[in-house]
Amino acid sequence: MFVRFQSAVPNRHGRYPGVFAMANGLHAAGRLSEEDDAWWRQSNDRANAAYADPTVALAGSYDHPDACSWFKADAVDLLALAGDYLLLLDRYDIPWVELRTKTPGHLTYEDDVQVVAVPFRHPDDWPL
Repeated sequence: MFVRFQSAVPNRHGRYPGVFAMANGLHAAGRLSEEDDAWWRQSNDRANAAYADPTVALAGSYDHPDACSWFKADAVDLLALAGDYLLLLDRYDIPWVELRTKTPGHLTYEDDVQVVAVPFRHPDDWPL
């Protein structure tokens, strides 16, 4: 089982950014309070030290414009970390949704806690 937390609203490119991208967007837009910005920096540093960045671990894993990351449902520590980011999004009224699936799409990257996948498309992957 895989879990994804993403924007409930598409961005200007028609895509649905994931939880970390949304938090990074709040920071980049200067919308975080001083306290939340300090938390964001510390949490990003901790996440970068603990988990592989698919773009570094495997060049090209996000080459397809629809590729997105999914957490493995048994990656308890990473899901807990993501939960803290979701609380941050809630404080700033950023709408998000949780998706769960057994089949996130064509995998372009995989490690112990996450995958990057290109969603299945009709008609190649859904003949009905």
